[in-house]
Amino acid sequence: MADRGYWALALTAFVSSLLVVQADIIKHTPVGQLFVHKLEREKFQNEFEPFLKIYGGRVYNDPMVFKCNRQQFPDLPRWLRFTQRHPYDNGFLYGTPLQENLGKNIIEIFVTNKRSYETFKDRLVINVAPAVKPMPYQAEFFIGKREIEKVLPSDVQEEIKNDIKIIWGTDSLHFVNITSALDRGGRVPLPLAGHYEGVYVKLGSDKPYSTCLLSLQTLEHQRECEVGGKISEYCSRCNNPANCVTWCRSTLIDLSRPVPPAPLPTVGSGILAWGGEFDPPVSPPAKNYIPDYIVTIIIPFVFAIVLALILAYVMCCRREGVQKRDAMTPELQLYHHHTIQGNSSELRNMAQSRGSVPQPLSTLPMFNTRTGERAPPDYPSESIHIPLIMAQQEPNVDTLPRK
Repeated sequence: MADRGYWALALTAFVSSLLVVQADIIKHTPVGQLFVHKLEREKFQNEFEPFLKIYGGRVYNDPMVFKCNRQQFPDLPRWLRFTQRHPYDNGFLYGTPLQENLGKNIIEIFVTNKRSYETFKDRLVINVAPAVKPMPYQAEFFIGKREIEKVLPSDVQEEIKNDIKIIWGTDSLHFVNITSALDRGGRVPLPLAGHYEGVYVKLGSDKPYSTCLLSLQTLEHQRECEVGGKISEYCSRCNNPANCVTWCRSTLIDLSRPVPPAPLPTVGSGILAWGGEFDPPVSPPAKNYIPDYIVTIIIPFVFAIVLALILAYVMCCRREGVQKRDAMTPELQLYHHHTIQGNSSELRNMAQSRGSVPQPLSTLPMFNTRTGERAPPDYPSESIHIPLIMAQQEPNVDTLPRK
């Protein structure tokens, strides 16, 4: 009964998973403020393993890779960025929408499980609304001991905001943008402990700057930064050493003062002034290319012909056999011919006297090495064709039959 109830529960969960329609993730963000959406691996792990709670027990920690793009487009909107350092890390979508990005932005999220190679698709709908309130006073701070994916979590942003509140002297602060130093042309750090990419954090407020922040624009501050000395007069407090601000790379952006428009161009009469008669430039003199032709074509060609003649002379006229033949005198040639003739006559005489010498007994057919006898005369004539190896016997074996 327990097994039957278990399978019934599993079947119910499977059917319900087929009938449930995946709802879109809907987010709202105003213009000019930082938007961050965290892609949690644990949430998508449940999508790949829907019966973990039913089966009771085995919890997976699969590596996952996220790919995000705008619906019906190959990439993300220009104001939105995505980062994921490692398949075992969570992903982040972040950016600051502008006025021209008002409206709905549909983002498709594709998740690939690198253990089972299953895929899952989700949709994120970002509704960009008009700005809630203006933030004319903005400041950008550089944090050198942070990386972009370590600053995007909400708890770390809250820590940084609390430190800046003490410097700014107001609680009305909002994140405007967060940018990695690599996106600003920074160098990739060494993969060693204590080396970080660095992050630019921009915050805005409707409250004016404090005295501490205004000191960033003084000549004394700029002089100290150029010298490279340690700046210790600022009223900054950082509870976490990783969130301490590098003041020489921090700037103030005051948008409260309207920027005067550029002066309009002066409209003329539309008639060009008289510039005199047209005087075309003098044509350059004709150049003689014959010396160049001789240097680049004729001289290499003549040099190649000379080398070919030298090679032909060495190969055809300086052979070793021809030299020896030319060096031999008539007397030496006659002696050489006589020596060859004498050697030929001697070999011919030795070949003629070969028949007068008796043939060795060991080469005769049916020769007994122990007795020295030949084959009996009543043997058939075909016995002379028996091979010598077959005709011989062992040296100490008697061929006569024993009585």
